[in-house]
Amino acid sequence: MINPEELAKHYTRFRVTERILLTGHSHQAWPDVAFEAQQQAWLDAAELVDDVWDEAFEKANEVRRGFARLLDDSPDRIALAPNTHELVARFLSALPLKKRPRLITTDGEFHTIRRQLDRLAEEGIEIVRVPADPAATLAERLAQKVDDRTAAVLVSAVLYTNAHIVPHLKAVLEACERHGAELFVDAYHSLNVVPFSLKKEGLERAYIVGGGYKYCQLGPGNAFLRFPADTTLRPVFTGWFSEFTDLSKAPSGRVEYGPGPARFAGATYDFTSHYRGAAVFKFFEEQKLTPSELRVLSQRHIEALASALGIETEVALHEIGGFLALRTRDTKRLHKSLREHGVWTDYRGDALRLGPAPYITEEQLDEAANILRESVIASPRKTP
Repeated sequence: MINPEELAKHYTRFRVTERILLTGHSHQAWPDVAFEAQQQAWLDAAELVDDVWDEAFEKANEVRRGFARLLDDSPDRIALAPNTHELVARFLSALPLKKRPRLITTDGEFHTIRRQLDRLAEEGIEIVRVPADPAATLAERLAQKVDDRTAAVLVSAVLYTNAHIVPHLKAVLEACERHGAELFVDAYHSLNVVPFSLKKEGLERAYIVGGGYKYCQLGPGNAFLRFPADTTLRPVFTGWFSEFTDLSKAPSGRVEYGPGPARFAGATYDFTSHYRGAAVFKFFEEQKLTPSELRVLSQRHIEALASALGIETEVALHEIGGFLALRTRDTKRLHKSLREHGVWTDYRGDALRLGPAPYITEEQLDEAANILRESVIASPRKTP
């Protein structure tokens, strides 16, 4: 069982005991080992000069292994990039959009997917948006929209707006396979807070994107794309690292791609993020912070918050991801007021998002609830 009081001792630089960081959905604190790893990246570069890339690539392999463990998959199917947008763009660039000019998504996707699809729509690509709510029936409604003109379906495993878990994604994959389309799942808001095993979910044939900025505590610069073992996609948006394994080979008449993750590779990047990411993944293993244990603690935190605030969730607790979304009259003002009292939150529109993290104690949750009630809550409100 995770002990938040003991765990908090490893996050001194983020001062998690001096302030209440309910920013778990947008930005969790980084353990102190991340600072040490970031320093080591600089020192290795100074000592090894160009040879530092050997060390950097090994750190990248450790990050791949870390993401693979969370997905219950193989690191050979994990491509890395500084952010998810690069990987979304590479995936989209590989689709046969001339022959299949139709993409299906929801109206509840994070800005990375939403904005890019908005722009493609301006260029004549047909974008079909299915209402995200209710999440319980979303997969079935998406599956019904897939046809022979569809290139891909893009959907989140957990909705970033309200933390509702989207079940039965296998039904979407089956519809895609019947019609020759691809399934692209954004797992960013489930990774390391809602267990997401590709084998158990039956999603081995799906493409999965996500990153380490939130629940993984890796900081920025650590995004991944998981691809099926037999993928033949050829990204138009491709970097020279995709042929890094054999630069001596003369270019042929057709652009070639390296093996495994190299197919979706970009170009020169800041390897500091992978030093940090590898160290944090190792720390999580040492502390036995498994997805299942983190899920138990997250659910306990959310239940405690909901109870202390006297609110009732629209869906059952097990259908919610890693945060509570609380609708308020003046969310921006409330967010600012809470910050002034040492309670850090984030918000989108009229939804104040309360995201506990494993280093948050129950005493801190009670204190945050008291401050929140005093600030604005005069009567119980429902949260999505």
